[in-house]
Amino acid sequence: NLAPAPMGARERADVLLPPFEMAVREGGARSVMHSYTDTDGVPAAADESLLTGLLRDTWGFDGTVVADYFGIAFLKVLHGVAGDFADAAGAALKAGVDVELPTVKTFGAPLAEAVADGRVPEALIDRALRRVLGQKAMLGLLDPDWSPVPPALDGADLDDPEALRGRVDLDRPENRELAREIAEKAVVLLTNDGTLPLAAPRRIALVGPNATEGTAVLGCYSFPQHVGVQHPDVPVGIDLPTLRETLAAEFPDAEITVARGTGVDDGDLSGIGEAVDAAGEADLVIAVLGDRAGLFGRGTSGEGCDAESLALPGAQQHLLDALLDSGTPVVTVLLAGRPYALGRAVAESAAIVQSFFPGVAGTQAIAGVLSGRVNPSGRLPVSVPRGPGSQPTTYLGARLAQLSEVSNIDPTPAFGFGHGLTYTSFAWSDLAVDTPEAGTDGEFTLALTVRNTGERSGADVVQLYLHDPVASVVQPVQRLVGYARVELEPGESRRLRVTVPADVASFTGRDGHRIVEPGDLELRLAASSTDARLTATVTLTGPERRVDHTRRFHAVFTQEA
Repeated sequence: NLAPAPMGARERADVLLPPFEMAVREGGARSVMHSYTDTDGVPAAADESLLTGLLRDTWGFDGTVVADYFGIAFLKVLHGVAGDFADAAGAALKAGVDVELPTVKTFGAPLAEAVADGRVPEALIDRALRRVLGQKAMLGLLDPDWSPVPPALDGADLDDPEALRGRVDLDRPENRELAREIAEKAVVLLTNDGTLPLAAPRRIALVGPNATEGTAVLGCYSFPQHVGVQHPDVPVGIDLPTLRETLAAEFPDAEITVARGTGVDDGDLSGIGEAVDAAGEADLVIAVLGDRAGLFGRGTSGEGCDAESLALPGAQQHLLDALLDSGTPVVTVLLAGRPYALGRAVAESAAIVQSFFPGVAGTQAIAGVLSGRVNPSGRLPVSVPRGPGSQPTTYLGARLAQLSEVSNIDPTPAFGFGHGLTYTSFAWSDLAVDTPEAGTDGEFTLALTVRNTGERSGADVVQLYLHDPVASVVQPVQRLVGYARVELEPGESRRLRVTVPADVASFTGRDGHRIVEPGDLELRLAASSTDARLTATVTLTGPERRVDHTRRFHAVFTQEA
């Protein structure tokens, strides 16, 4: 985020912008924050073509644009495109930024002086003010009876923190239930040699720096990790059970021995011997590794916590290898903010369970996956690299980004985007292509059957990737254009019908306009970006067609009994 982004206009239009366009057009976002980046030399906070020309004039956004913290001042102190704070304020206002955050550094006295001197038109302030007040009016914040004090604090002494403590329930049952559902659906089972689910483990060695850390499930902007770490004597305010505690509840008859082994990033090797001894006396090792969320160097993952390599932080890989050498089966569990290369553990772990800061119910969800109470159904939102020197591998790579004879480096990931296993099995069959040809303004229709061929209920995720073998500009080998989560009981089957608009084949052509070209396409129905199950070859006919922001973004799945 706080780095130059030397991408071209086509990459920005075809790769970076579509998720934001979906958030605005489909999600109805009412406020947008500019990033810190400068793209091809233009900082986002001063990019009028981005914040006004594209966001407002083209996409039709009519909400507010706010600054990322100190982002306007950064136009002077980091980007060097403003001579003083007044110039920075004027540039941001002209670009389309309405609100400065977190404090008034440039929109205060410097801006007032610039308006008085005629350097910044007053009309720019009026425009921003109109947007802010309009949004406040829409939200009822200007109503005569509106109060910033929530009902739970009525009558309380707002200047007495102790009197306020406990008045607001931060952990209501309905919130906890939603957190449980999200966490259970998000945990990803990467590998499994049949060790999972655990039946009735007798002796478990629970090893690793995150085994007894309740906050290991939280990201850097969660309140405990963002503010709470500065006030260690203040209660967290929510229940954050450790994996040690949830495993004890999940396996009440098991003997669980805990050994830290090493810290998240301290490089301490002194506890590895104890961990290996615990592993030798156990029937199973659960190695709980990963990150500590934090900000600006206070963690191993989070804003301002960059990584020079994708090796596990500290001595965690050393610990993991020592556990693998113990001879006791090792289930590797990751509570992390980024994907890590796991070395030999990819092939030698009995199972690997990946979670990305799964939230307050995360350890219960992981314990449930280990026991089988939860049938895992999560899929990777990013590829997991095979080697620590890899940058996070994107499935959107073009052909030159794949394995070839030209380079001695194999960028193939250990686990591809979209990968995830389950405790049941599914069969896909009976592919029918109802519309094998369509105009560049038309759509394809196809169907397939998904059957649960296992012995327990579960969910499969059918992913649709588009492959364009010949195009006028270089394309990714494949792009995800739709998916459907299918929940089935044992023996149950369901027919899925898929409508694929020609718009999803569009890309930015050589003249800078988004187009749909005629020609053959492959529609790959896949379990992940590396596991295509059924492929339909279809053809777009007719003239090249120009499309705009009103295009359709996704294939549409319809499930029939």
